Amino acid sequence: MAIIKPFKGIRPPQSLVEEVESRPYDVLNSEEARKEAEGNEKSLYHIIKPEIDFPVGTDEHDPRVYEKAAENFRNFQDKGWLLQDKEEHYYIYAQTMNGKTQYGLVVCAYVDDYLNGVIKKHELTRRDKEEDRMKHVRVNDANIEPVFFAYPDNQVLDAIVAKYTALKPEYDFIAPVDGFGHQFWVIDEKEDIAAITKEFAAMPALYIADGHHRSAAAALVGAEKAKQNPNHRGDEEYNYFMAVCFPANQLTIIDYNRVVKDLNGLTTAQFLDALKENFVVEEKGADIYKPNKLHNFSLYLDGKWYSLTAKEGTYNDNDPIGVLDVTISSNLILDKILGIKDLRSDKRIDFVGGIRGLGELKKRVDSGEMKVALALYPVSMKQLMDIADSGNIMPPKTTWFEPKLRSGLVIHKLS
Repeated sequence: MAIIKPFKGIRPPQSLVEEVESRPYDVLNSEEARKEAEGNEKSLYHIIKPEIDFPVGTDEHDPRVYEKAAENFRNFQDKGWLLQDKEEHYYIYAQTMNGKTQYGLVVCAYVDDYLNGVIKKHELTRRDKEEDRMKHVRVNDANIEPVFFAYPDNQVLDAIVAKYTALKPEYDFIAPVDGFGHQFWVIDEKEDIAAITKEFAAMPALYIADGHHRSAAAALVGAEKAKQNPNHRGDEEYNYFMAVCFPANQLTIIDYNRVVKDLNGLTTAQFLDALKENFVVEEKGADIYKPNKLHNFSLYLDGKWYSLTAKEGTYNDNDPIGVLDVTISSNLILDKILGIKDLRSDKRIDFVGGIRGLGELKKRVDSGEMKVALALYPVSMKQLMDIADSGNIMPPKTTWFEPKLRSGLVIHKLS
């Protein structure tokens, strides 16, 4: 059963939220962060991308950079740019993209639930990325940025969320980069806080949607602190980490596409012939073609779009991993024809989030940077949850969630 608790959030005053809030640390590089934070000493990038306070080219993993994050976090609190709530609350964070709004509950999830599998993952994590985030959590003694969970649909929680979102939000702004709407409410009635805790306690599982490395780092630091504390009781704040939890039925996974630098020594004709062994290949011309169902793919090569439909027998509908289009394309196109064995390390392949549109794939190929692009039909939330429930792991770069959570709306201190 999922254990959660309310917490005393550290938040910007209402008048400063738009100066403080930022995109998450992992969706932009150092130079983009430097540019977005230019002239704004209150930007959270000074805490989550503190290399921007050093000369251009400074390694973001330099020990001085982590120390600078902690120094800036202290300064933000000293100057009143971030203030801690006096009472423990849950919070509601709503995001609106293309006219559709999703409502998440901001909670503290239990470290042991991550370690024992109640919080389910669907992706592998890389130790170097975990270690980077662990250093950031350790030095700040806080979860500066939340992770992104999904939970099974729940009418009691829907009713509580509806009650608060009928009121004026604490924060309400359009983010400058993505143009999406972001709103935030504080849940302050004890009965509602108790009801939320109780409803989560009846859930068999929570699901990581986005933020596998942040989840791993937060949980591992919590476990580390427990081990280091000779008087550990189990109710300390470090036993919990911050998550925004959305009902699964409100979430949409968008496509996560691939671009490849070369055809592995094949001519265009040879490559297309090789595809015909396992796919029905149809030329679609110069107009962008988007996959329209599972097992249908879109290919862009030499100025033309193609529809590829996997033939019967090339996938197993009863295998939660084998049925995924990312598995089919990885096995039958990237590995078998193009010789790309490891999606995590091969330098010939890159990945493009579907939020950029298929025009981005065309652009990367037309520029000569890449030779071929492959667009996939997106995974469903049901597939993600089925895979997590079965204990399986999705192949790398399978899911892309949008909109991304903004950082800096609320922070969780570990002590």
